[in-house]
Amino acid sequence: MTAPARVPVTVLTGYLGSGKTTLLQRLLQAEGGAGTAVLINEFGEIGLDHLLVRPMAGAAVLLQNGCICCSVRSDLRSGLRGLIDARDKGEVPTFERVLVETTGLADPVPIVQTLTMDPMLRHHARLANLVATVDGRNGLDQLAHQPEAVRQAATADRLVITKTDLAPAEEIAALRQRLAQLNPLAPIIDPHACGDLWGALLGSDAFDPLSKTAEVRHWLAAADEHTHGPADGAHRHDAVHSFVFRTAHSVDWAAFAVWLSALVHRHGGKVLRIKGLLNVEGSPGPVVLNAVQHFVHQPYHLAEWPDADMSSRLVFIVQGLGAQRIRGSLLQFLGSPADAAAMAGSGER
Repeated sequence: MTAPARVPVTVLTGYLGSGKTTLLQRLLQAEGGAGTAVLINEFGEIGLDHLLVRPMAGAAVLLQNGCICCSVRSDLRSGLRGLIDARDKGEVPTFERVLVETTGLADPVPIVQTLTMDPMLRHHARLANLVATVDGRNGLDQLAHQPEAVRQAATADRLVITKTDLAPAEEIAALRQRLAQLNPLAPIIDPHACGDLWGALLGSDAFDPLSKTAEVRHWLAAADEHTHGPADGAHRHDAVHSFVFRTAHSVDWAAFAVWLSALVHRHGGKVLRIKGLLNVEGSPGPVVLNAVQHFVHQPYHLAEWPDADMSSRLVFIVQGLGAQRIRGSLLQFLGSPADAAAMAGSGER
């Protein structure tokens, strides 16, 4: 018998008042919502009366479209464990995915750590996507003054601008530009203009090998566009900025793994995201890398390159770290001292 597939978990985060509740309501009513379990803080916060079918075991209710909605009475770890145990015992219907709303949790990274470090959960669940809502009316101000809002947007796989019908078009355009500079890897979605919101947010999986090629093509397009930005390849926003590392040389995987381990061990809290692919010596296709702070997803080998460019390309989103310093140290580890010296001579540290 084969082991059951791990349940993909999508994390819905966003700053206070950014519209997570409204977005969650819409997702729960979507046709694709059947077979989904939802973990929230309190039922009353999302107005489930018109969706509720019947109470179930523990802190769970069954919705009209087949979603299971559970109230987290303690911490996320116990909530997820209880939900999986209830499914295995037949106390709740089976589900294919879990959606977690992070009300009261400013930073999504602790959830990532819970999914990857808990011995039981990591065998039954896996991270799928980090989705962050950004307030269309107040997002620019929040990104300028609230560090939590910046980190949520910077770590996200999908960004949703809410309340676009309540804000002037020029403010929404400015917000989109700011988000694209802060996190060039994340698609930016307007729920009012999106016909298939479920598909846009949950139809593809940033950490699923089966959809990895399409996901990587999006990353590469973002990296290529980002390369044509400022001369130093970095956009700065309140000490959070993104940049692209690119090298035409093949990469020694052992050397790269040592460098990456040292980077996240020393600066994991400042390395918000790393996404991209590497041309590894001896591998017919590229190795895909996806990291969230201290968590590095298991690298995945693509059978072939998604485009004609076979150079290694990594997009970094960091906080308080110099782009040139990271590039230079990586090139030195990879055995490219001449390139590293040229990088160091460009001025940034």
